[in-house]
Amino acid sequence: MAAITAEMVKNLREKTGAGMMDCKKALEEAGGDMEKAVDNLRKSGTLKAEKKASRTTKEGLVFTCITPQMAALVEIVAETDFVVRNEKFQAYGPALVKKIAAMTEEGDLTATVVAQEKPALTEMIATIGENIQIRRALRWTAKDGATLASYTHMGGKIVVLAEAAGEAAPGLLADVCMHIAAFNPRFILPADIPADTIAKEREIAGAQVTGKPANMIAKIVDGKINKWYSEVCLFQQPWLRDDKSCLAKVAPKLVVKRFARWQVGEEI
Repeated sequence: MAAITAEMVKNLREKTGAGMMDCKKALEEAGGDMEKAVDNLRKSGTLKAEKKASRTTKEGLVFTCITPQMAALVEIVAETDFVVRNEKFQAYGPALVKKIAAMTEEGDLTATVVAQEKPALTEMIATIGENIQIRRALRWTAKDGATLASYTHMGGKIVVLAEAAGEAAPGLLADVCMHIAAFNPRFILPADIPADTIAKEREIAGAQVTGKPANMIAKIVDGKINKWYSEVCLFQQPWLRDDKSCLAKVAPKLVVKRFARWQVGEEI
């Protein structure tokens, strides 16, 4: 078994927000495996599902360029907010995202953009005197009559992009993007969740229930999984405009094909 170091305990504590001794015990039980340690914390009830602390470590902004049929995003980070507010940084972001929008490639363009922009970044770093990085970049084109919409929060600290069809009025799509920014769903519908992910959640839910008949445990686990769906699925979450309802009821004819929610500095 791997030796449990103070650094490992510190990293788990920063990732989960759990107590130091709980983190140490979870790591010991997991043989030093960080992912298993997180699961152990959840199984013991120390860490509730999907309530991990999300601490950002870098300053930066997400820049956008969007039309109803095409969208580009780029996240650029620096060491301090002082540099993010620098006029060179502020001018570089919009110019770069327009260049990405003009590309013909689709999807994750991070590697391409980082390679192309290396000379420009090197020059800006030398001028400003602080490390600056292009963290990620993407370009989407709406397909099959779908529409793109976005929402920007805190001046570019959180940005949401969504592609939707069906009952997709501009006002509704704006609310959907705002909802995604606020509630951070992981999936669109329960049907989109991988089977192994659901199996893992059922295992964790089952570990939290003891001392009851098997048929009762099964019902309790089913209830926990349905509650989990309402936490992680866009269409099942309490709706932004009415927490007694959900998007599945508010807009049953809406089809959300995909979405991206970027928060500066988050784990990717």
